[in-house]
Amino acid sequence: MNFLTIGHRGIMGVEPENTLRSFIAAQQAGLDLIELDLHLSKDGALVVMHDADVDRTTDGSGPIAEKTLAELRVLDAGRGERIPVFDEVLDAVTAPLQAEIKDVAAARALAEVMNRRDLVGRVEVLSFHDEAIAEIARLVPGVRTALVASRYGIDVVERATAVGATSLVLNIRRLTLEVVERARKADLRIIGWVVNTQDHLRLVRALELDGATTDYPEIKRTGRFTA
Repeated sequence: MNFLTIGHRGIMGVEPENTLRSFIAAQQAGLDLIELDLHLSKDGALVVMHDADVDRTTDGSGPIAEKTLAELRVLDAGRGERIPVFDEVLDAVTAPLQAEIKDVAAARALAEVMNRRDLVGRVEVLSFHDEAIAEIARLVPGVRTALVASRYGIDVVERATAVGATSLVLNIRRLTLEVVERARKADLRIIGWVVNTQDHLRLVRALELDGATTDYPEIKRTGRFTA
């Protein structure tokens, strides 16, 4: 398999994260996949944002879950961008997507979109939460899933296989050869995050990972030459 470069929330090192502007820029930069995050608004819209509240990335404040889509739409998400809903991202770019969900409720909302738009081939579903992965797998036949982990041990491999995930997306700061070898024995694909420097890139290539999630499109250009 070719080494994959994945745009983290688009290309958040260059453009406002999780905005259409960022996703379009990631696609234009030639990244292989685009990663994004999903939350539910108060009225059940599947909106694209990383945090549970809007404070860090917009000019507003408060939890997403306490705001309607109309209330979220008036916020500036950076450089005049608005908070997109998932359907808008699907229409704005053609690249394959990694959609990260935070809970079972978001899994159910995403499942509705995936089944309605036949997205099994285009969208891989990521989560830190085992139960969210299990739920999307139950609702969307054939969906590809990945367990994401920041603080983890070798048991992360057993967690992934237990919920039927085919990939691990792992914090490179904790990554060890033992984890990689165990994941390979379980036939799991491994993606490292966040890979933003040449040293990071050399590490993931030395460990023979399948790809890297990055904030910067330059990783795409240099990754193919790094071994």
